[in-house]
Parts: sequence; C-alpha cells; structure tokens
Amino acid sequence: MKDQLLVIAIIYLALEAAEQFLLMLNLKHLSRYGGQVPPGFEEHVDAATLTKMRDYTVAHGRVDMIETVLSLGITLIFLFGGLLNRLNNLIAAQEWPPVISGVLFFLILVYADTLLKIPFSLYNTFSLEKRFGFSNQTLGLWVQDLCKSLLVNTLLLGFLLYGILLLVLRLPQIWWLAGWVFVLLFSIFLLYVSPYVIEPLFNKFSPIENSSLEERIREIMSRVGLKINRVFTMDASRRSSHSNAYFTGIGHVKRIVLFDTLLANHADEEIIAILAHEAGHWKKKHVLKMLIFSQTLALFGFYAAYRLTAGDGLAQLFRLDIPSMHAKLLLVAFIGSLVLFPVRPMMAYLSRRHEKEADNFAVQLTQSPVPLANALIKLGKDNLANLHPHPWYAAVHYSHPPLAQRVKRILSAKAMVPREREGMA
Repeated sequence: MKDQLLVIAIIYLALEAAEQFLLMLNLKHLSRYGGQVPPGFEEHVDAATLTKMRDYTVAHGRVDMIETVLSLGITLIFLFGGLLNRLNNLIAAQEWPPVISGVLFFLILVYADTLLKIPFSLYNTFSLEKRFGFSNQTLGLWVQDLCKSLLVNTLLLGFLLYGILLLVLRLPQIWWLAGWVFVLLFSIFLLYVSPYVIEPLFNKFSPIENSSLEERIREIMSRVGLKINRVFTMDASRRSSHSNAYFTGIGHVKRIVLFDTLLANHADEEIIAILAHEAGHWKKKHVLKMLIFSQTLALFGFYAAYRLTAGDGLAQLFRLDIPSMHAKLLLVAFIGSLVLFPVRPMMAYLSRRHEKEADNFAVQLTQSPVPLANALIKLGKDNLANLHPHPWYAAVHYSHPPLAQRVKRILSAKAMVPREREGMA
C-alpha cells in the first residue's frame, strides 16, 4: 500500500512540475520574442504596448506560480499527510446522516479553498489589475461579489451534492447512471435559469441603445437561422475594462450580451463580426459536440467512481480510519484529475479547431475578413494578450489559437473559402 501511495504522490508531483516547466518556458519565450510586432498588428501595437503586454503576462505568470506551489503543498499535506483522515473522523464523530455528512464535508473544502484564494484574489484585483489599468472594482463591491458567490455556490453545490449522495444511498447498484443523468439535467436547468436568476445578481443588464446595431445583429443572425430574443449590454466596466460578448439560450432562440466596454471600444462592423463568430459555433454544432464528448467522459467517470468506491481499497490506500463514501469520492476525483491530464491537450486542440471553423464562418457570413481581424486585434490590445506564447504552452492550455497566428490566418486567402449557402439564404 505504501508503495502504491508513493507512486500516486510521485505522479502528482511530476504533473505539477510539468505544469511549472511549461509556464516558465512560456515566460522565457515571451521575454525573447515579446518585442516583435506580429504581422497585421503594425498599425495597432507599438513598442510601449508590447512592453505592457509582456509585463502583464509575466506578472500574472509569477502569481500563478506562487499559487500553484502553495496549492501543491496544501494538497500533499491534506491527502498524504493525514488532514483528510482527521476531517473525515471529525465529521463522522458528529453522527449526522450520511448524506448530510457528505454535503458538509465537501462544503467545508469549498470554503477552505475560497479562504486560501482570497489573498490572491485581493492582490490580482487591487494591485496587479489596477497597475495595468483594468480593475475598477471597489473593496465593497469585491466583498459583495464574494458573499454572493459563496451563497450561490452553497445553494447550488449543496443541492447537487445532496442529490448525488442520496442516489448513492438509495440506488447502490445503479447510482453511477442515475447520478450522471441527475448532473446532466441539473446542468441543462442551469443553462436556462442562469441568465435570468444568477447573472443579474452580479451585473445589470439593459437593452442596447443603438437600435441600428441591434437591427443589423438580428438581420445577420436570422440569415443563419437564429432568432434573437434580446440584445443586452452588461455593466462590466463596474469591475473591469476587459471586453467580451456571449450568447445564452438553448436551441434557435438566443439572448446576446455585449459588455459595455466592447460597445465603447469597437465599431459596429467589428461587433457584428464577433457575433458572427459565435453564430458559427452554433451553426457548426460545436457546443453540442463538446457537450457529447464531455458527457461521455463524465459517464465513464461516474462508472469508474462506482467501481472504485465499491470496496474500501481507496480508504485503506490513503490510510483513512473510516471509509466514508464522501471521502472516497474525493479521492476518486483526485485520481481522476491525474488520469485525465493527457486529455487536456486533446480538448484544447478540439476547441482550437472549432475556433478556426467559427472564424471561417464569420468571414463567410460578413463577406470580409477585416472586421473580425480588427476586432480580435483590438481585443488583444485592450486585454493585453500574450502575442508570443510558447507553442508547447499553447498546445496544452490555449482553447483559442494564439492571437497573432489567428489574425494572420483570417487575413490570408485560406480563410476566404467559398461561401456556404446552406442556412444563409
């Protein structure tokens, strides 16, 4: 047992070391090439901006390294140093019902994780982000967001955990299947209610005042079969000057949300190109494909959890005095994160491929590569994106193609494929 536990610890340390190596490689690559202006960016980015982009990425990278090392140490102490056993014994001593004990067990871990991350959140928000001109957040607003997030997470996670643990208790032979269905339905439910119940707790949404832009958005979205329910602007500038836009809704009816910072800094054509890109994700069924892929993995994960928790082998391996189901599920999640580590680059690759397809779709729909390219360049400049990520780091971590490569490809003849007629009439 000791040898097996040592092997697991070594694998964990090796994977974390690989992460740190990639991060350092990325920062070193940036320091070497960060002063070079990529093709297509000449009119938008000068030497001072490049320096700011480099410094912003380096600053975040250093904080990430410190946070990772701290997290690694706490994980080792908790899982391999006996803290998990102590917490498990403490909860068992209260003699609460198994489901309640499990919910409280996981909520304690969530609260502890939140507490440990507070110093990093404060530093990032009020030092790093302010230093680079992004953060507009006040301490009062930050505290409000923290309290609201804890409340929402407690309610949602508490309900989810209660349902799963109840199924484990009531359906011991098929809880893995019932639990998977329960989580899937709960996730779909959140997609429906989040825009109307959860998101308004943190931001104010109002119809955009630019009626001409709204009409153009509706017209171009209708050409691909999308009906736009409402087009809203969100008061993102209360917290940050970062820009973004997104769709919500399931099926053909969508709700579009534009950050007020995006409306302030981008021309109408650029905003339409960004939304055309999002429409491409829907038209190409990227969300559905990724959902099927992730849910297939989740189903295998639930079954693996069922098999691994059927006996007390995990509890004995990690030297637990009491083989509680909630502790064994936590250990399964930890081991699963190690096993699935190689899947991350594959997921990132699929996502980048989808982004390329959506870019092509947007160019075809708007009949010009320039608005989308300009929009991405502005987003990169405004958000101080890393224009020179190391290829290995990007392969593992980037869900989108590196920005400089992406803009170059969009502006090239390769992006100008023949326009697809289906669904665009």
